[in-house]
Amino acid sequence: MRVETREPSGSDVRASIDSDLRAGDIRRTDTELRVGPPGRLDSDGLRSAAAWAARALRAYGGTIAWHAENAEQVRALVEGTAYGAYDPGLFKDGYASRPELTLALDAPAELHELASRQATVMRHLDTARDLANRPPNDLPPVALAAHAKSHAAEHLTVESHGRDWIESQGMGAFAAVASGSAQDPQLIVMRYEPPGVPEGVTIGLVGKAITFDSGGISLKQPLRMQDMKGDMSGGAAVLEATAAIAELGLRVRLLTVVASTENMQDGRAYKPGDIVRAANGKTIEIINTDAEGRLVLADALHYARESGATHIADFATLTGAMSIALGDLYAGWFANDDDLAAHVDAAAQTSGDLAWRFPLHPRYRRYVDSDFADMKNGSELREAGAVLAAEFLREFSGEGPWAHFDIAGPAFIRRKRPDYALDQGGTGYGVRLIVELAQRFAA
Repeated sequence: MRVETREPSGSDVRASIDSDLRAGDIRRTDTELRVGPPGRLDSDGLRSAAAWAARALRAYGGTIAWHAENAEQVRALVEGTAYGAYDPGLFKDGYASRPELTLALDAPAELHELASRQATVMRHLDTARDLANRPPNDLPPVALAAHAKSHAAEHLTVESHGRDWIESQGMGAFAAVASGSAQDPQLIVMRYEPPGVPEGVTIGLVGKAITFDSGGISLKQPLRMQDMKGDMSGGAAVLEATAAIAELGLRVRLLTVVASTENMQDGRAYKPGDIVRAANGKTIEIINTDAEGRLVLADALHYARESGATHIADFATLTGAMSIALGDLYAGWFANDDDLAAHVDAAAQTSGDLAWRFPLHPRYRRYVDSDFADMKNGSELREAGAVLAAEFLREFSGEGPWAHFDIAGPAFIRRKRPDYALDQGGTGYGVRLIVELAQRFAA
């Protein structure tokens, strides 16, 4: 999708609101799209209207013109058009030659910079969707690391480390998850240090990037296992958000850590009953090899804190329990610091990435007590699964503000969603939220 801020021409397809239509319906002529109804047309409704208008033209290409009067409308129209124009058919014949859709945005001159900003954010969000939708044979951890390195720029450095380095650093939890796969795991580290940023705050972004999750020896059910290519959506979100922040030149220091591996099974795979030692020295009894995300995050969180992150946010498709609780619309999140939580809440509201705060409480810790190690990586009880995972991660987040986002529901959806005209697959959830959160810490 291309965005132009200009006066629309007479040949453009124009979009408007029609009260005679039901929500989600579209009426199309050669020059006009009408989307309705207008009764509840808040920014989210306008974003959905723009998405459906773009979807109607996705197969044809061309230019669609909208008029915007304020910042909220500009955000909604740019974002919605990008959502509707996105095509998940990366591997379909003719994908490279698909027609281009242009958004002609008639808006006051002082909003043109905002339109350009949101177009940049959405371009990186689309890339996060592409990463989540790429099949596991096309995007093993080494390929994800190579993609991350393609974002390296003057103030953004990117490095990655493989199995031998991970083991040498004492990352026994991460190494255990990776032990059953022939694919080399990667710890991807991105550092964004723009000039003139005051000392004192370094935002740590941590992402789970399991490029395929079979469940390991605790094998998943075959139904919908193909969706487990999307278990790296958290890693994709923090990676692309970091690249967007660097491209926008936000004056904030970032340290981004992505733990990437497959979770597979062979004769070397970790097993239920194993005890592994994480980088912070704590031992973990394995009771379920399909609770692997918290293990790779444990070592990644510790690395981020020890490397200087003062405020940490991690993003992970972590628990089915969160999907059951909130469906595929909201993410659940947790925080150990109310000041950070206030920033998160404001960023979520501004960005449109819906998120709901869940409780942390030390009494939940007893669920993951182990008789044989410092803790275990799950509970035999089917209670508070998402909360227990957060309490587990808190043991590795170190001293300082930390937030955990369980994005299992909205990051990779299993059915089409009418809002934003979302296709099945990756949604890029978290990219907009992270950029807004970084903006709030920018000097």
